[in-house]
Amino acid sequence: MEYRKHRERIPKHLLSLLFIYPPLVPMIFLDLFLEVYHRICFPLYGYPYVKRSAYIRIDRHKLSYLRWWQKLNCMYCGYANGLVHYATVIAGETERYWCSIQHKKVRGEVFYPPEHHKDFVPYGDKKALNAFLHEK
Repeated sequence: MEYRKHRERIPKHLLSLLFIYPPLVPMIFLDLFLEVYHRICFPLYGYPYVKRSAYIRIDRHKLSYLRWWQKLNCMYCGYANGLVHYATVIAGETERYWCSIQHKKVRGEVFYPPEHHKDFVPYGDKKALNAFLHEK
């Protein structure tokens, strides 16, 4: 709870709430559409379901020593960060199924590929792609 070290920033913290909480509405829509996609398409791909509870955990609000607004913030962060992580895993599995080609490496540019890209074929390597497509 880094914010507690900066009491002089309380007005700024309150102002930031106008930008932190409104994305909850689109996150709920993302969650709904993601779950529908996940439950329909993964069986079609022959993929196992991604276990939601392994990514979304809302439990810190149960700590009795937190104030009500801290509990609310903890619930929000547990949901928001967990949802993004869960969506990333589902999107990554989808990318693995449909693509499996690494992105082009551009000299001088910083790019942090997802962990699952390590198993993808190199960008521009037609032989590697053909070998990948014909392996069983």
